Amino acid sequence: MKGRTLLTTIDEPADLRRLAPDQLSELAAELRAFLLDSVSRTGGHLASNLGSIELTVALHYVLDTPHDRIVWDVGHQTYAHKILTGRRAAMAALRQFRGLSGFPRREESAYDSFGTAHSSTSISAALGMAVGARAAGKKRRVVAVIGDGALSAGMAFEALNNAAQAGVDLLVVLNDNGMSISPSVGALDRHLERLASSGAARGVAAEPARTPARNGAPRCVLERAGRLTGTPVSSVFEQLGVQYHGPVDGHDVNALVTALRSAQGVPGAQLLHVRTRKGQGYELAERDPVKYHGVSRFDPQQGIAAAAAKRPTFTEVFGDWLCDMAACDERIVGITPAMREGSGLVEFARRYPERYFDVGIAEQHAVTFAAGLACEGRKPVVAIYSTFLQRAYDQLIHDVQLQNLPVLFAIDRGGLAGADGPSHHGAFDLSYLRCIPNITVMVPSDENECRRMLFTGVMLDGPVAVRYPRGAGAGVTVERPMHMMRVGRAQIRRNGSRVAILAFGPVLHEALAAAEQLDATVVDMRFVKPLDEVLILQLARNHELLVTIEDNVVRGGAGSAVAEVIAAGDIAVRMLHLGLPDRFIEHGEQAQLHATLGLTRDGIVAAIAQRERPTLGHFASVAYLPEPLALQ
Repeated sequence: MKGRTLLTTIDEPADLRRLAPDQLSELAAELRAFLLDSVSRTGGHLASNLGSIELTVALHYVLDTPHDRIVWDVGHQTYAHKILTGRRAAMAALRQFRGLSGFPRREESAYDSFGTAHSSTSISAALGMAVGARAAGKKRRVVAVIGDGALSAGMAFEALNNAAQAGVDLLVVLNDNGMSISPSVGALDRHLERLASSGAARGVAAEPARTPARNGAPRCVLERAGRLTGTPVSSVFEQLGVQYHGPVDGHDVNALVTALRSAQGVPGAQLLHVRTRKGQGYELAERDPVKYHGVSRFDPQQGIAAAAAKRPTFTEVFGDWLCDMAACDERIVGITPAMREGSGLVEFARRYPERYFDVGIAEQHAVTFAAGLACEGRKPVVAIYSTFLQRAYDQLIHDVQLQNLPVLFAIDRGGLAGADGPSHHGAFDLSYLRCIPNITVMVPSDENECRRMLFTGVMLDGPVAVRYPRGAGAGVTVERPMHMMRVGRAQIRRNGSRVAILAFGPVLHEALAAAEQLDATVVDMRFVKPLDEVLILQLARNHELLVTIEDNVVRGGAGSAVAEVIAAGDIAVRMLHLGLPDRFIEHGEQAQLHATLGLTRDGIVAAIAQRERPTLGHFASVAYLPEPLALQ
């Protein structure tokens, strides 16, 4: 975008508030063009950001930010917010190593009032801010912006349930586009449709002539044949004591400004229903908002090109296995908390719709729902990201493990996930899983092991977790026939002397490369629980140094489990634990992060050489290897 435009005059929201109302639509158009061009160069979340531009402009125009607070749910839709709050130039390094985060970060800007990246937290955080401001005697407006997909989660309703009785002024802006990543599901989605179709706008909202369709073309909400009763539908929000206003056209910036200003004069907890369209203003994204939800670099004139043939990802290996397994066993069911595309369930959903369950953004419900299915003889497979399983930890323990129910957890994004950063790195799962009784935990080193472990897991009569990373594997041929693995049995991949490297997961291949320089023994451990204790003790007796390596935090992880076996066996052997440090890892490309953390061939060789210096103590744990190399 060349030359002086309205957007180039906006370095902070105070500049925005100096514009005349009739300039806001022009600014929104410029902002949309800039955002499309920027994200096409860096990659990132696109469709959701294109759909929230007018809302972002209106919020900063009406509110006195950063004194007033905006809490963005999930935060993947905040690129326009970042651009308007002094980070326009930094968008060139969006989601890149040491660059701008793709989500709100309190340390990044005073305008990011609350850090988000997981869904359904905004209302709780905003309510806490409103109560805290009242306690401090501060007059401050607090707004939570939440999508209809995120609103379906239990935590959002827990906050709404509390909001009405808290006695503070709180505005919840419902950004309703009928989608999370996939189209929204469930009764709440149908309820929002009824609210938008029941008649004229209600409350403080100016009556819109047209509102955007949810995941479709525009429509007049007053001309829905056969749907109008003449009587407004009572909203579930009003039943909870939260005042309902709307719907408002989320792409009419002046209508949004009017509605937001009117809401300022209404006390108590309020919800403003705003209807938007994902991908607004970019035809390709409007037609296929799922495809354009998260993008890599692409040409906006041509759109996203068909990907060239490449090695299958672990996610694709899982999806293929699940379809094959379902064809063999009608008891197989697949469950996802609103992550059909990301977890590889698109084809399974198409082939077996009666056995596919998208429960919405409801991880706790997904796990206990799976437990109930297992009680009735089904074989539930829960496809879930590592960091999202954290949200259902009590259900995992109380409802599945305690009852020893045969639920298979296909845990995607294990280890460093890349550009989404610390909120999405699966850094803790091996630690939080292995401490639970009854569970079997497997970590495939390649695609074929992944398929075999999934089959082994579904055949076991108890809870099982198969944990695999984002992205492609080593390019190993995947065997179509399914064979069980011997539970708790590791595999020696290379015999060497003095040093033994025990690798958990795909880091095996970096360990094998390092071993060629070190003449080290290398073991594909395969199982975090149960461990191959016999082999571990044998290696401890026959080697001078045992090195464990994992894409997980060192503390409490797989290496710690190995150390526990050594201690119980009362064997004195030097040890070195390689893995993730006791801190949150920033965003960046996976390979770059692994190199920075020493989880590569060169990093392994350097760490072992450093460990073998005679001045070091008996045990050591390396979790982070900056330049120059140093032990923690």
